[in-house]
Amino acid sequence: MEYRPLGRTGVKVSPLCLGAMMFGPWGNDDRADSIGIIHRGLDAGINFVDTADVYSGGVSEEIVGQALEGRRDDVFLATKFFMPMSEDPNQRGGSRRWIIREVEDSLRRLNTDYIDLYQVHRPSPDTDVEETLGALTDLVRQGKVRYIGSSSYSGSQIAEAQWASRERNLERFVTEQPPYSILVRGIEEDILPTVQRHGMGTLTYSPLGGGWLSGRWRKDSASAPTSSARPSARFDMTSPANQRKLDVVEDLALLAEEAGLTLIELAIAFVINHPGVTSAIVGPRTMEQLESYLPAADTILTADLLDRIDKLVAPGVTVNPDDNSYGAHELTAHARRRTRP
Repeated sequence: MEYRPLGRTGVKVSPLCLGAMMFGPWGNDDRADSIGIIHRGLDAGINFVDTADVYSGGVSEEIVGQALEGRRDDVFLATKFFMPMSEDPNQRGGSRRWIIREVEDSLRRLNTDYIDLYQVHRPSPDTDVEETLGALTDLVRQGKVRYIGSSSYSGSQIAEAQWASRERNLERFVTEQPPYSILVRGIEEDILPTVQRHGMGTLTYSPLGGGWLSGRWRKDSASAPTSSARPSARFDMTSPANQRKLDVVEDLALLAEEAGLTLIELAIAFVINHPGVTSAIVGPRTMEQLESYLPAADTILTADLLDRIDKLVAPGVTVNPDDNSYGAHELTAHARRRTRP
């Protein structure tokens, strides 16, 4: 597996990052099996693992911690904070109070002394970015965190955070983690160019579009998936946007077959072939799923094939806007009002 530079950090990571969201009650509740999947990924050359405190209420981090016993120094380990961890309104978000407390819980669950990449899971419209960056800077200086990153930030939020870091002499986000797939190409218009200008690494999630590009849901199978981790609007089969996605999936399946690839290989290869993408996060629930992802790491798509994909979904277009994870605050009914409050 060919390793890639993580922005300008000097660190090299695999083009596939092993996402751990499905390890635990949200997906695979068999700890031994989940650990076996992680070990298989590492043996295949993946040196990058990504999880979050909120995944299965911390169980995912515990499983990852168990799996990395004896192999911790060989892995670039990333986790995230921000999402609610209880009903307490202060056990969430990007405040210094929460970050300083929650990092200790993540370190304990991960059974490690340090986190390679500590990421803000979502931006907060009511928290000063300097509050968050200040706390994360202290963690870096204490040696508990090596690097910091953002997730699902808009282009303007990325630029603001970079400015604040330079202006206040704080640690800067070295990575951004946005959604990206053939069906969700919105980041090509602004996010990817912004990240590239600032020399950041890009760790994209949902390269299979939440399962749409796995081949599991086709036009002849109208049943919608069910998962506690997935918003229902993304899988409402009566939605015109989702009907359009089904049409695109049929055409992509034909393209993949012509190219001698599986639909999964085509979808993941499309993501990691973009020069602005460092690594695609793949989140297997089973060993079979992991095995289906691995060949994509060495798959190169021709210019002709990429052009044909562009004709199905134009660059910068997200087929169903519900699949975007950024812009939620800016486009709420209250935020977009043209009258002064």
